[in-house]
Amino acid sequence: MQCLVEIRSYRLKPGSGPRFHDLVVNRSMPLLQKFGMEVVAFGQSLHDPDAYFLVRAYDSLEHRRLSQEAFYSSDAWRKGPRQSIIELIESDCDVVLWLSRAAVDAMRDSHRHAS
Repeated sequence: MQCLVEIRSYRLKPGSGPRFHDLVVNRSMPLLQKFGMEVVAFGQSLHDPDAYFLVRAYDSLEHRRLSQEAFYSSDAWRKGPRQSIIELIESDCDVVLWLSRAAVDAMRDSHRHAS
Protein backbone atom coordinates (compact mmCIF):
# COMPACT_ATOMS: atom_id res chain seq x y z
CA MET A 1 0.00 0.00 0.00
CA GLN A 2 1.27 3.47 -0.93
CA CYS A 3 0.90 6.70 1.04
CA LEU A 4 1.19 10.20 -0.29
CA VAL A 5 3.80 11.87 1.89
CA GLU A 6 4.28 15.60 2.27
CA ILE A 7 7.62 16.80 3.61
CA ARG A 8 7.43 20.44 4.60
CA SER A 9 10.61 22.25 5.57
CA TYR A 10 10.80 25.63 7.25
CA ARG A 11 13.58 28.21 7.47
CA LEU A 12 12.86 30.02 10.73
CA LYS A 13 13.89 33.48 11.84
CA PRO A 14 17.25 33.40 13.64
CA GLY A 15 16.97 32.14 17.21
CA SER A 16 13.28 31.24 16.96
CA GLY A 17 13.65 27.43 16.69
CA PRO A 18 12.95 26.61 20.35
CA ARG A 19 9.87 28.89 20.45
CA PHE A 20 8.59 27.47 17.15
CA HIS A 21 9.01 23.91 18.42
CA ASP A 22 7.14 24.75 21.62
CA LEU A 23 4.25 26.21 19.61
CA VAL A 24 4.14 23.19 17.31
CA VAL A 25 4.17 20.67 20.18
CA ASN A 26 1.72 22.46 22.44
CA ARG A 27 -0.60 24.29 20.06
CA SER A 28 -0.38 22.98 16.48
CA MET A 29 -0.03 19.21 17.04
CA PRO A 30 -3.19 18.96 19.18
CA LEU A 31 -5.13 20.75 16.40
CA LEU A 32 -3.65 18.57 13.65
CA GLN A 33 -4.65 15.49 15.65
CA LYS A 34 -8.14 16.90 16.23
CA PHE A 35 -8.51 17.31 12.45
CA GLY A 36 -7.35 13.73 11.89
CA MET A 37 -4.12 14.54 10.04
CA GLU A 38 -1.52 11.81 10.10
CA VAL A 39 1.69 13.43 11.32
CA VAL A 40 4.57 11.05 10.68
CA ALA A 41 7.43 13.13 12.08
CA PHE A 42 8.31 16.71 12.99
CA GLY A 43 11.01 18.67 14.72
CA GLN A 44 14.14 20.73 14.51
CA SER A 45 16.76 19.70 12.01
CA LEU A 46 19.82 17.97 13.42
CA HIS A 47 22.08 20.50 11.68
CA ASP A 48 20.36 23.76 12.61
CA PRO A 49 17.83 24.60 15.38
CA ASP A 50 16.29 27.24 13.09
CA ALA A 51 15.50 24.67 10.38
CA TYR A 52 12.34 22.64 10.97
CA PHE A 53 10.42 19.83 9.28
CA LEU A 54 6.90 18.41 9.27
CA VAL A 55 6.05 15.11 7.57
CA ARG A 56 2.41 14.17 7.00
CA ALA A 57 0.82 11.21 5.20
CA TYR A 58 -2.35 11.18 3.09
CA ASP A 59 -4.32 8.73 0.97
CA SER A 60 -4.18 10.88 -2.19
CA LEU A 61 -3.61 14.39 -3.50
CA GLU A 62 -7.31 15.05 -3.08
CA HIS A 63 -7.21 13.85 0.54
CA ARG A 64 -4.26 16.20 1.15
CA ARG A 65 -6.08 19.14 -0.45
CA LEU A 66 -9.32 18.58 1.47
CA SER A 67 -7.56 17.96 4.79
CA GLN A 68 -5.46 21.07 4.50
CA GLU A 69 -8.36 23.23 3.35
CA ALA A 70 -10.40 22.11 6.37
CA PHE A 71 -7.53 22.67 8.78
CA TYR A 72 -6.10 25.95 7.50
CA SER A 73 -9.51 27.59 7.04
CA SER A 74 -10.76 26.59 10.51
CA ASP A 75 -11.33 29.10 13.30
CA ALA A 76 -9.34 26.81 15.58
CA TRP A 77 -6.23 27.46 13.43
CA ARG A 78 -6.93 31.02 12.34
CA LYS A 79 -7.90 32.29 15.79
CA GLY A 80 -5.50 29.93 17.54
CA PRO A 81 -1.76 29.47 16.98
CA ARG A 82 -1.60 30.60 13.33
CA GLN A 83 -0.24 34.12 13.83
CA SER A 84 2.27 33.11 16.52
CA ILE A 85 3.61 30.35 14.26
CA ILE A 86 3.75 32.15 10.93
CA GLU A 87 5.53 35.19 12.35
CA LEU A 88 8.52 32.92 13.14
CA ILE A 89 8.82 31.53 9.57
CA GLU A 90 11.13 33.10 7.00
CA SER A 91 10.29 30.60 4.25
CA ASP A 92 8.93 27.12 3.66
CA CYS A 93 8.98 24.46 0.97
CA ASP A 94 6.87 21.35 0.33
CA VAL A 95 7.83 18.13 -1.40
CA VAL A 96 5.11 15.54 -2.05
CA LEU A 97 5.90 11.94 -3.01
CA TRP A 98 4.56 8.41 -2.83
CA LEU A 99 6.11 6.07 -0.26
CA SER A 100 5.21 2.61 0.91
CA ARG A 101 3.34 2.28 4.20
CA ALA A 102 6.38 0.37 5.51
CA ALA A 103 8.64 3.34 4.72
CA VAL A 104 6.23 5.74 6.43
CA ASP A 105 6.04 3.51 9.50
CA ALA A 106 9.84 3.21 9.58
CA MET A 107 10.15 7.00 9.43
CA ARG A 108 7.66 7.37 12.29
CA ASP A 109 9.48 4.75 14.40
CA SER A 110 12.88 6.30 13.69
CA HIS A 111 11.60 9.74 14.69
CA ARG A 112 10.11 8.42 17.95
CA HIS A 113 13.43 6.89 18.96
CA ALA A 114 15.35 10.06 18.09
CA SER A 115 13.05 12.41 20.04
